[in-house]
Amino acid sequence: MNKLFKVGLIGAAIALAGCQDDAAKPQTQTSAEASASQVTLNTDEQKVAYAIGVSMAQYIGGSLDQQQELGVNLDREVVLAGVTDGLAGNSKLTDEQMQEVLMAFEQKVTQLATEKRDAEMAKVRAEGEAWLAEMEKAEGVVKTESGLMYKVITEGDGAKPSAEDTVTVHYRGTLPTGEEFDSSYARGETISFPLNGVIQGWTEGLQLMPVGSKYELYIPSNLAYGERGAGQMIGPNTPLKFEVELFAINGEPALEESADK
Repeated sequence: MNKLFKVGLIGAAIALAGCQDDAAKPQTQTSAEASASQVTLNTDEQKVAYAIGVSMAQYIGGSLDQQQELGVNLDREVVLAGVTDGLAGNSKLTDEQMQEVLMAFEQKVTQLATEKRDAEMAKVRAEGEAWLAEMEKAEGVVKTESGLMYKVITEGDGAKPSAEDTVTVHYRGTLPTGEEFDSSYARGETISFPLNGVIQGWTEGLQLMPVGSKYELYIPSNLAYGERGAGQMIGPNTPLKFEVELFAINGEPALEESADK
């Protein structure tokens, strides 16, 4: 039986028991007053017991909210009845029946969560493809065979890096919504890195740029972070836009730096 689910049920029982006790109090008494009248927190043991109860209730509350988002609604009164019967040794289900029911429930929730995730990823993919299609129509945008798109803002006259080189750049990364997720400009300093150690869109795009250039790169998700996404801001299947300035290759003196630095 899923241990977390066991903990969740106990937490639900604690939370629901508090709710039921509150409901039994006079209507003029607030839930906070009712809770305060039920327990005392004079000893360390009482405080520990209370803290465990609250933390478990918070956990199961979040779990129930997540399940409701998937269309699963557990009857809280039935959950409480099951805990009460279990403590009294009067369970209406055998251990085997409970294990079967809970395993089936876990499979159902997993399937629903997978379906929801797939639907969300498909939506993001469609929105990303529509955004890329709009970018492709913009004046000056060039599309490569891989699907990478770029626009020359300033064309330098220096050398172009190879995939094995280390480059020094300034950059600003934004989502299709225009929201900025990363920027060396904001940090106030350029960054150097091996060109073969970054996302494919960067590896390909920077090799098109002579030192002294400033390009905009429009990178499909399969050339960025794909289905895994990155961090909290870059979700699965999200295309990215980068504004990039190339200053140096392998530490060679950079051309005159941009006024944006």
